[in-house]
Amino acid sequence: MRVLVVDDHPLLRQGLSDLLGALPDVEAVTTVPDGSGAAAAAVDGAVDVVLMDLSMPGTDGLVATREVVAARPGARVVVLTTFAENDRILAALDAGAVGYLLKDAEPEEIIRAVRDAAAGHAPFSARAAAALVAERRPRAAAPETAPGTGPVDRVGPADVLTAREREVLALVATGLPNKSVARRLDISEKTVKAHLTRVFTAIGVGDRTSAALWAQRHGLTHDADL
Repeated sequence: MRVLVVDDHPLLRQGLSDLLGALPDVEAVTTVPDGSGAAAAAVDGAVDVVLMDLSMPGTDGLVATREVVAARPGARVVVLTTFAENDRILAALDAGAVGYLLKDAEPEEIIRAVRDAAAGHAPFSARAAAALVAERRPRAAAPETAPGTGPVDRVGPADVLTAREREVLALVATGLPNKSVARRLDISEKTVKAHLTRVFTAIGVGDRTSAALWAQRHGLTHDADL
């Protein structure tokens, strides 16, 4: 796997390069200081995943994302930024990004996101996923177009999920990361991940965002003890 880091902060670029470059499945990490050179670097480096900052001098991350996707369609762009507002998230997705992380993410979350993106998944930070849930809540009544729709979407959560799985999903849908869910329920983070794997299969979705939308449609977030 080849990774490109696009960010105007040299310490962050170096830190991400060191973090990802030490992984056995990462062949190379290229870094560029702004969006203007991102597309060329993506092509020259034959990159698989791009970590893209949004706010940079000159060419910003949205423009750079469009250019990268156009120049190297196989590259998977994951935004890495400090902004969690709906309009920025949706703009990034419209530009061609497949994931959205915040810069306060733990190193393990960044590593997982890069690997997930390379595998064809759509990694989102918990806060970004929660923001999308809030944005789409008024449209949640469209059962044939919303993610997670299908035969299982027409039955209640109690029909397809255990009580513990419903608890885990309800907390995830409010934007909590796995570590916080584990702490709240007094279980291990590994157990949370196992529950989520089962939840995704049971309700017919492939990522946290779609699962959160499903939970919102079925009123599970109302039961989360915040």
